[in-house]
Amino acid sequence: MARRIEVTGAGGVRLVAWEFGDPPKPIPDQPGAPEEAGRGPGLAADGQGARAGEGSRRGAVPGEGGVRGALSGDAGAGGAAGGDAGPGGVVTGDVLAGGAGAGVLLLHGLMGRASHWASTARWLSGRHRAVALDQRGHGQSEKPPEAAFTREAYVEDAEAALEQLGLGPAVLVGHAMGALTAWQLAAKRPDLVRGLVVCDMRASALGAASQREWADWFKSWPLPFATLADVRKWFGEDDPWVERPNPARGTFYAEVMHESGDGWRPVFEPEQMLKSRETWVYDAHWEELTQVQCPALVVRGLDGELGRAEAQEMVRVLPRGQYAEVPDAGHLVHYDQPEGWRAAIEPFLDGAFAE
Repeated sequence: MARRIEVTGAGGVRLVAWEFGDPPKPIPDQPGAPEEAGRGPGLAADGQGARAGEGSRRGAVPGEGGVRGALSGDAGAGGAAGGDAGPGGVVTGDVLAGGAGAGVLLLHGLMGRASHWASTARWLSGRHRAVALDQRGHGQSEKPPEAAFTREAYVEDAEAALEQLGLGPAVLVGHAMGALTAWQLAAKRPDLVRGLVVCDMRASALGAASQREWADWFKSWPLPFATLADVRKWFGEDDPWVERPNPARGTFYAEVMHESGDGWRPVFEPEQMLKSRETWVYDAHWEELTQVQCPALVVRGLDGELGRAEAQEMVRVLPRGQYAEVPDAGHLVHYDQPEGWRAAIEPFLDGAFAE
């Protein structure tokens, strides 16, 4: 079960967080008691969900930025495979009374959404208060054209989520862009972060060529798609960036599409994704790693985008860094090998929460 919670991010941008597990108790005499959401964040921004319907297999998605893998058939956070019903209750963070267990905030990568963490969040919710955030411009969170898509804005959004939901000090679990946000927040607000999991994100600069490739790639999308089957086929087979047919890649993109008046389009604005990406690709981020004082685990898939040498250097730079790698996994480690992912991070989480 997942519940939708509204958070106010930097600049007043409205964000949506999803809490997994039993609903926390409302504060006594506080109006607006939480309601259960029967369907979770596997839904598009207008309540139109993409029916994933396929099992999780490995798949390649380009760049930082992309996500390797796909949602499993039940990956919608409410247990439905991206159904069409909208989520149930909407509550603000200030009506929550803490919930059971210590807090974990899960941050997806570029073009991702909170539902990508559904499987991880479900097992976490047995012992911890697990919340996944649809970051600005993503999922069901607001996408105002005038909003800032800077590193500072993303970090402040995560900071606001921790404070408004009463999660801190929490463990931050981030994938790709979400991992960068997580370690930048850990450096900025050590009082809010007790542990950090960095999943397949590079600290080195990617460069201008990478950004140009992404801009050209977005332009190549044959929007709108007539059907979700067309989405799966193009991203799984016909996309020039696909080296070999990859059904899981198609399924991933079907999950981040919604039905509009003329066909199926992404729930995000590609231009906003490029704005988000350009705020980190030109710079390296080693200095922020040196400022992270909490325990930190760097996780990579053996076939992911973060190489072993760079990952081990990140561990060396982190004051309290640890290293884990997951065999037979690519960029989206937690989808490629969910059991291996859990085995890699669970001992670390136990230690972080024991401190």
